[in-house]
Amino acid sequence: MDVDSESGASARTRDGFRHRGREVTRLEAFVDAAFAFSVTLLVISVDSIPDSMAALALALKGIPAFAASFAMIAMFWNAHANWSRRYGLDDGASKLLSLALVFLVLVYVYPLRIQFGVLFGWISGGWLPFPVKVGSVADLGFMYLVYGLAFSTMSLCVAGLYAHARQRRGELGLDAQESASTSAEVAVWLYFVAIGVLSIVLAMALPDRPTPLQLSLPGCVYFLLSFTGIVGARVQRRAAARSSA
Repeated sequence: MDVDSESGASARTRDGFRHRGREVTRLEAFVDAAFAFSVTLLVISVDSIPDSMAALALALKGIPAFAASFAMIAMFWNAHANWSRRYGLDDGASKLLSLALVFLVLVYVYPLRIQFGVLFGWISGGWLPFPVKVGSVADLGFMYLVYGLAFSTMSLCVAGLYAHARQRRGELGLDAQESASTSAEVAVWLYFVAIGVLSIVLAMALPDRPTPLQLSLPGCVYFLLSFTGIVGARVQRRAAARSSA
């Protein structure tokens, strides 16, 4: 736990927030358990335990797809864990948004594994196995659509959690720094939503005979995530300036 040496209600985590979520609520425990269960659905060998060295080697080739799927699930779990630690909310809206996040993770966990499997199969030129056959532009567009929906809807849930905390900043006693950081979190997760929606729009706009650039655009837009830090920092500076004015 990254908490400074201060004690009591004034203790702060290293990101500048006072540590309000000291007690693990039933909601947080349930969310943690649900995320842990979703990871079990990402087992390297989906169908059965390998019964030969060749089958083991084939199963191990699924590690990159497993790792990418695991990283995405871990990102959303960490976002919820940080939110719980910073605000300690356990009201109706918090429960609804947290349960919606869990629902979406459980719905999309297996499709995400397939998506990443196809991605790494394409990158490796077929050396890593394709979990499904992608035989047309429509198939590829559908894959982009599924990933975009998963990414944007889960990001929207996290944005909603932070927006709810910002709305209750008075009750929570957020100071100027915490309020500015909360506004930055809302902006960052809404930025994630916008990128996912942009990918969906580009995927749905794919022509029947797309160029290689058009085929890659719905996936390439996720490189815009590299600007996340800039977005968060800019919003935080503006929010801090408004609160000090």
